[in-house]
Order: sequence, then structure tokens, then C-alpha cells
Amino acid sequence: MTYFKIVRRAVLVIFGAIVALYLSNASFLARPIGSQPVLVAHRGVAQDFDRTGLTNETCTAARMLPTSHGYLENTIASMQAAFAYGADFVEFDIHPTTDGHFAVFHDWTVNCRTNGTGVTREHTLASLQSLDIGYGYTSNQGKTYPFRGKGIGLMPSLDQVLTTFPTRNLIINIKSNDPHEGERLAERLAQLSSDRQKQIMVYGGDRPVRIIQERLPLIQTLWIHRLKQCLVQYAALGWMGYVPAVCERSMLMIPINYASWLWGWPNRFLQRMMAVNTTIFLLDNYEGKGFSQGLDDLERIQKLPNNYSGGIWTDRIDLIGPAVKAGRRSVNPEPNQKTNLQHPLKVRHSF
Repeated sequence: MTYFKIVRRAVLVIFGAIVALYLSNASFLARPIGSQPVLVAHRGVAQDFDRTGLTNETCTAARMLPTSHGYLENTIASMQAAFAYGADFVEFDIHPTTDGHFAVFHDWTVNCRTNGTGVTREHTLASLQSLDIGYGYTSNQGKTYPFRGKGIGLMPSLDQVLTTFPTRNLIINIKSNDPHEGERLAERLAQLSSDRQKQIMVYGGDRPVRIIQERLPLIQTLWIHRLKQCLVQYAALGWMGYVPAVCERSMLMIPINYASWLWGWPNRFLQRMMAVNTTIFLLDNYEGKGFSQGLDDLERIQKLPNNYSGGIWTDRIDLIGPAVKAGRRSVNPEPNQKTNLQHPLKVRHSF
């Protein structure tokens, strides 16, 4: 065999390998996993806020932005509204109480958003539910507080959420890294039927969420280290169609600027993840520091592939939901065209 024939064969083998690699990861050869995107309403329907210089200590209620609705995050009414706006999942936050319950509330302390003081988990449920959760909201540096007096008794418990939405998809965020919290939550969720557990996801601190994963395998889970492990291992091995075990039975929250680097994105990747019982949710861009928020405007969403049918995580389900569900992702809905919902907190904003 001459030198040129050897080179020719080597070139053909390499070319064939490249073609095979391309075709095995070609998105256009894989069918979408659904007919339209799946929407997650982060904290239900919430008041938006200025994210400039945001830290873990920022009082976001004091940074409220003009919003056309009167809902407060993490309340039963805001969750009902989120589903009415087209959410497929509602995400909410929980804290254990001193009397054995779970309160649905975001902040580590009640100082920012309510008229109370102290660490959230150092209260009884009755104490927390007596607070005015609309007390601290202002959009003009404290000149007016449009929700004061309107949020008394609106903080729900986990039991109330589960009872109110017995068949809806829910995502629970554990705010601590305390394994005892995972044990308590696992005990509560274990009381649910197998079919109901499949409709619930849990994410948050590594240690408590690991307990949920171990004890309740039907519930999809996520913590930050697991997310990093999954994406790094998939980037290294996904070209051959292999899905690492760490990715199985999970929910993955992926910034939109990272998604195109995933082997088989979007359809082939989504198919592979669905096959191992893992759900994908897209976030807005992550630039390596600070926070990545939800996809909150349709200009971002319209850049997704036309047949994208994975998840979209949003803080503005009131804007995104109606447009996406109507199949008009590139058109911003007018405020009076969103829905005919009646808002529970009738308030005239002073912005």
C-alpha cells in the first residue's frame, strides 16, 4: 500500500467519524419532545424589582419596579394567577417553622418584606401568618408603600399549597443546607401518592436535597454541585450519546448562553434528558458572577429555536405566559390582553 493510499484512507476514516459524530448529535434529526415550551413561574406572579448590584442581603421589596398587577410572590393567589397565565409549574420557597410546619416565604428573615423581625425559621407558623407580607414594598425609596395592610395572613404553609393544588406541577426550593430540613420535607412528601410525587421537584441546598433524592426517587432534584457535575461530564462524554448518571432524575437549570454548547442542542439533548427522567429549564444569560434570572422578555425567547419544547424559567409569567401559550413568542402582549384575571390586591401604585 502506497503512502498516498494510507493517507487517503486515514482522511476518509476521519471524515466518516466527523460525519457520524455530527449526525448522531444533529438536532434536526430528532423530534421535539413536545409541541411548545413548558413554563415555570418563579415564585408565582411576583412584583419585579431592580437587580442592579444585587446581593444575598439586598431587600428586593424596597426595589419594586412598576408592575401592572397586584399580586405578591409565594401566595396562593399569585400561584393561582400563574397557572391562569399559562404556567405549567409554579416554584415556591419554604422554611421550617418552630412548630413543625413549613412556611412558604422567600427571605431568610422577615425584616425586609414584612412588619416583623427575626429569622424566618425561628417563628411559629401562626406567628408568620399573622404578618403583613406586603408591608415592605416600595418603588420610590419609601415615599409610599402600596401594599401595606394588604398582605396580612397571606403567607401560606406548604400543606395549604399542596391542598390547594392537588394535581398541579410544583417546584419546591429549600433555602438552607440543613439536612434535618431535608428529612422533615421527605417525611411530608412521602405521604403523597407515587403519581403525586412525580409532579413535584425539589432543589436547593446540597445536604437536604440529597436526602430527598435518596428517599423519594420519583421526585426530580437539583443542587448546584450536581448541576455542575452533570454539565461538565455531559460536555466531555455527550458527543457519543452518553448521559452521565449524575444527570438522571434531575431538573437542570441552564443559562441560555450555555445551551448551544450542549451536544445535540436542542432536540437531541432534550430527548436524551427526557429518557433519563430529567427536565430542562432555561434561564437568562449567566456572565460568571452575580445571579442569573429567568427569561423575562420575549425578545430573548424569540431567539430560541422555533420548535423548542423544553422548559422556560421566568419571573414574569404575566408577560411570557400568554404570548408563549398563544404561539406568538415574538409579540409582546398588551397589558389589557393578558387575561381577565381579577387581582386580589386592588392598589393604585405611586411610582
